[in-house]
Amino acid sequence: MGGMRNLLILGGGTAGTMAANKLRKSLRPQDWAITVVDADDAHHYQPGFIFMPFGTYRPEQVTKSRRAHLNKAIPLIYGSIDRVLPDERRVLLEDGLELGYDMLIIATGVTPRPDQTPGMLEGEWHESIHEFYTYEGSMALAEKLRTWDGGRLVINIVEMPIKCPVAPLEFTFLADAFFQDKGMRDRVQMTYVTPLPGVFTKPRAAAAFGSTLDDKGIAVESDFMIERVDPEAKTLVSYDEREIPFDLLVTIPLNMGADYVARSRLGNELNLVPVDNFTLLSKDYDTIFALGDANDIPASKAGSVAHFEVDVFIDNFLEHVAGQPMSHRFDGHANCFIETGHKKAMLIDFNYEVEPLPGRYPYRIGPLSLLKETRVNHLGKLAFRWTYWNVLMPGHSMPVPVHMSMSGKAKE
Repeated sequence: MGGMRNLLILGGGTAGTMAANKLRKSLRPQDWAITVVDADDAHHYQPGFIFMPFGTYRPEQVTKSRRAHLNKAIPLIYGSIDRVLPDERRVLLEDGLELGYDMLIIATGVTPRPDQTPGMLEGEWHESIHEFYTYEGSMALAEKLRTWDGGRLVINIVEMPIKCPVAPLEFTFLADAFFQDKGMRDRVQMTYVTPLPGVFTKPRAAAAFGSTLDDKGIAVESDFMIERVDPEAKTLVSYDEREIPFDLLVTIPLNMGADYVARSRLGNELNLVPVDNFTLLSKDYDTIFALGDANDIPASKAGSVAHFEVDVFIDNFLEHVAGQPMSHRFDGHANCFIETGHKKAMLIDFNYEVEPLPGRYPYRIGPLSLLKETRVNHLGKLAFRWTYWNVLMPGHSMPVPVHMSMSGKAKE
């Protein structure tokens, strides 16, 4: 097969940037042109949003230039995507620009959609109803918490899957510590509301988190499927007609993939692209991969998953475009730091098959502890911001195993 081929990457966030930078090193420039498309130049370090409401991070620490983090040889086109025409291998932008491709990577992530829950955006949005999954939301919540004098604080997850499944718990733990430090914890009644039967999907981790919530005097309302928010009465109403009153609601709205995915008929009902769980190739088109939060794999939507996914994907992509079968399998590997407040954090490491277990990470000697609150884990979480910008985004290798390892973990 002669001639130059085009690889088009939609989305210049975590997965899109890593894939672009790694592939630029792996593909010969005379064989492949790589182009990235994104709506703007603001690349956000999303794990930082959790700290913004409490004043721990400043805005400039969580936002950098997309252009600055992409290999100089890769063009970055700014524009909103209208639709993909997969049969014609073309992408149309809203400004009328058309881009052809030989291979397409969809890496446009997911975004919170408060418009999908009746009553959520009506009247109380950014007043008594807030979210921290966007830059704007975390800034607005910081402003609110600065002067809030207490009452009923409800943290609510609308529906799974969401970006970073442990972030709502982290927010809860950090809020508890924040109010203690302000000397007003006794004036705040906290309730954690989840559609899950417990605080987390994996039993061992759920037990650890659950006892931490108990210790902190935080009530849990589980199996709560929200039907609507009543902004006048300030209550959450579930399908089984339970009502939970709030003075301040911090919600995690339904997370959905980009609207162009729906217009292109490439997604499921949440606009996530159905892919093979192990190769990340679209189930419908062998010219399309979906990486990071944009796909429908049953793994956490978290930066660590995007990182481990991309490492496996690069080898598969090279085999696939050479006409060979893909021999590498992504195992669903995720690891997440969970801030528990007062400069401590827990760490979990798991994959499709293995739930989070106690032990040490990344090696038998640590230095990090799994499923335990430690100061070292907190420092690890803070250090990760530097690692994200300087090691992961440029496409350098990390000294941790790509596939989940049982080394250092407690066996059943």
